[in-house]
Amino acid sequence: MIEIAGQGPGPFAAMMLSDMGAEVLRIDRIEHAPVVEGKDGPVDAILNRGRRSVAVDLKNPAGTALLMELVAKADALIEGFRPGVAERLGFGPTECADRNERLVYGRITGWGQDGPLAAAPGHDINYIALSGVLAAIGEAGCPPVPPLNIVGDFGGGGMLLAFGVVCALLEARQTGKGQVVDAAMLDGISLLGALLFGMRGQGAWSAERGTNLLDGGAPFYGVYETADAGWVSVGAVEPKFFANLMDELEISPADRGEQMDRSNWPRLRELVAAAIRRRTRDEWSAHLQEKEICFAPVLDADEVPLHPHVSARGTFVEQFDTVQPAPAPRFTRTPGAIAGPPPAPGEHTEEALGDWGIGQTELAHLRESGAIGAAPAVRP
Repeated sequence: MIEIAGQGPGPFAAMMLSDMGAEVLRIDRIEHAPVVEGKDGPVDAILNRGRRSVAVDLKNPAGTALLMELVAKADALIEGFRPGVAERLGFGPTECADRNERLVYGRITGWGQDGPLAAAPGHDINYIALSGVLAAIGEAGCPPVPPLNIVGDFGGGGMLLAFGVVCALLEARQTGKGQVVDAAMLDGISLLGALLFGMRGQGAWSAERGTNLLDGGAPFYGVYETADAGWVSVGAVEPKFFANLMDELEISPADRGEQMDRSNWPRLRELVAAAIRRRTRDEWSAHLQEKEICFAPVLDADEVPLHPHVSARGTFVEQFDTVQPAPAPRFTRTPGAIAGPPPAPGEHTEEALGDWGIGQTELAHLRESGAIGAAPAVRP
């Protein structure tokens, strides 16, 4: 697979595919756009794990010709430019299909390859805003709350692209022909909202934020502050879980009322909040974690890898001096693995190109023309 370097959803899709065993060759720019730096380098470096990087000037005709040589040998290519950019640079879907009719061409954008907004700029927050999902997140009477950039960039974007590429690869094995995967974050976010839109269509979801079953409106499905200013989550939707929660909080049947009586929800919320404030987060964890309730403490990023269940499953691993999420999902016969550390841009230029069949004479010409860059001295 060839990955044309980008930000956010494209690298995430390439990371997922690499974790599952795909050989992904990352095409980085020779001149790099500014990146946000952390104490150990670019903050998005984990997204680049598990693949080799070559530095190619795709505005140089020799660089474009090199890319097309690689395309002829690849199963898939992914890129995240705005519509029309790859075509202007000379490696759009038509040009690539002419070199390799089996190639799957994966494209990730915010708005999609067509439509009035196709060429417009945007970020995760804009795509989730237009999808209707952002309007549903937040407390009643308060502004919508951006759910980080997880829903758009990664769930509705990168994961959708990875899924689409794998589906197209399976189809290409049957037909011998590739195709374009148009993965739009707007489409993916909308798909993630299938339950929301279904409930809305059936009259079971109010447009008023924070008043519904799953958005914090229900007192038995929400987050509560504890005695030590920590937080816990409860999700006691089913009647038996609700009854167990009420019993553990010592809220009597007379006080709790009917579970689905929305007129009683504000009062019940106050009772639940008062009960939970009687103990610390860790005390509630010790008391409720093994009960039939649907409960979990709210952990911060540093605490998550240390939790006994997370630790037992190996959900996080420490590799290359960084604690990071392990490959997922899991398989019984072919477990995923992180193939290597995040590369410095262009770190493997000559080594990887040689493995892809580019000879030493051609490499020398590419260096002389400025189409490829020299390997950097250090990894980020």
